Amino acid sequence: QVQLVESGGGLVQAGGSLRLSCATSGRTFRSYVMGWFRQAPGKEREFVAVVSESGGSTYYADSVKGRFTISRTNAKNTVYLQMNSLKSEDTAVYYCAAAIGSPVRHDLEAEYNYWGQGTQVTVSS
Repeated sequence: QVQLVESGGGLVQAGGSLRLSCATSGRTFRSYVMGWFRQAPGKEREFVAVVSESGGSTYYADSVKGRFTISRTNAKNTVYLQMNSLKSEDTAVYYCAAAIGSPVRHDLEAEYNYWGQGTQVTVSS
């Protein structure tokens, strides 16, 4: 069983930055496509960003493009989400997820096999 543990969330002022980390157990981390999703209060969970197995390809939701950066270090079984220029609308619980193989639709929750418990990000205006 693969376990994903997020960290790095917290309270930050608008315009500030946070870096989320997601540590993954198991020896096959480098074979997973890794994604970040978020869920704001009263809203459905939504796609944020995804990174390919090698880290060479990334995709972002339009709402975070240019402000967030997803990356991974396969030697450490960890994926990161650097969040800059944070806005109040970025307030949400952030989840990392792992997909076995290449998702047809990387923005769909159903394409991912394993999920973390989430970390809260609160941006004050």
